[in-house]
Amino acid sequence: MFGCSDHWLGKRFSHALTGFLSEEKRRRELRAHDAVDADAVEERYEGWRVSRASALKIGGAAAAFALADTVLPDPAAAAPTTANATSDWTSTTKPVPLGRTYTVLSNNDTVTQGLFDPAKAPLVTVDSGDVVVYENTWTHFLNKLQPGVPADELANMRRASPGRGVHSIIGPIAVKGAMPGDVVQLRFLRLETVGFGANFHNPGATIKTGTLPDEFPDGHVHYFKLDPAQRYVTFNDRIRLELKPFQGTIGLAPEGDKAVSSVAPGKHAGNIDLKDLTAGSSLFVPVIHPGALIFTGDSHALQGDGEVNLTAIETAMKEVRMQVILHKNVAWKWPFAETATHWIALGLDPSVNDALRIALRNTIDFLSTKAGLSRDDAYGLASIGVDFRITQMVDVQNGVHALIPKSIFAADFRKSIALV
Repeated sequence: MFGCSDHWLGKRFSHALTGFLSEEKRRRELRAHDAVDADAVEERYEGWRVSRASALKIGGAAAAFALADTVLPDPAAAAPTTANATSDWTSTTKPVPLGRTYTVLSNNDTVTQGLFDPAKAPLVTVDSGDVVVYENTWTHFLNKLQPGVPADELANMRRASPGRGVHSIIGPIAVKGAMPGDVVQLRFLRLETVGFGANFHNPGATIKTGTLPDEFPDGHVHYFKLDPAQRYVTFNDRIRLELKPFQGTIGLAPEGDKAVSSVAPGKHAGNIDLKDLTAGSSLFVPVIHPGALIFTGDSHALQGDGEVNLTAIETAMKEVRMQVILHKNVAWKWPFAETATHWIALGLDPSVNDALRIALRNTIDFLSTKAGLSRDDAYGLASIGVDFRITQMVDVQNGVHALIPKSIFAADFRKSIALV
């Protein structure tokens, strides 16, 4: 919790200190703290409030005993998750036990630069519930992105890769029984980076990538030392950023039978660059091909919404550990994501305006079909209670994602809402 020095922030709250969060002024102070997830604070407070109300109904000594046992969580637990692993079930879908574990290494047989190829033979076929562990993944350009490689050399490698992305794509992994009309849930359990990463942009004078290529004619690269145990990245001696590793590219085989570039995301997900897909989150992707065919790559140490100069802190992973869950006969046609605090509807289109409209329609569909709202009410709630953010605008298909907070729904009702 870098930046937290307030003495009261680190306290653990028992019944004797419940005024800290039950009193509105103190809750506002906690919610306003830049290292605390405001939605998580409210969600935890609501859970305590409901527990306390239930205890009071008991009455007498039994109520006193129950209240004495009701402990408000350490507020540090409401801070943004910085750990790179979790076994917590944070999805509102029905929990699925962990199955067999399959380890996939990165080598010349398992990795292809910049392509999703549905014709490629599966590396392994897993059952629903099984766990896939990607060990020692590669950086971009088939692991040629290494500390000290100059910007002009990175640009030359980009020029030498027409028709494909820079990403080192691992896969595919087949899912037994997956058919078009189903959805595969990719639940991230662990994401641990290697010891370095890089942010770079290409020379805009010759390679028109990034958001402002004409204003940055020369290429540039900034290398970073990464330490997962430290949980932050030093930008310079005055700036440091929270480490939030995720897979920038993760998805299923796209439409068609030919290999396609990994650059453009779509209904198959792919290069969505959604920074919320950290450990504990899930990505739900509609199946297009029999077997689903999972591909991943493009590891990130952290990223801002927009990814505006072209790249995040690009890295590789010591380990990506994820559970694969098959959901049969699900109507979603677009990818969705879920974290402990939000459902996330995605929209992708070359036009940012149209990408927002797609994300909005997916939000309305979710609120009407899963939360039981009329479409008019869903449209209204999307306007006053949902945040629409630019995911990325550098991958041909621009992305907008809608953050639907779980905390706006009553606790009992929230338990009944699930993506699938």
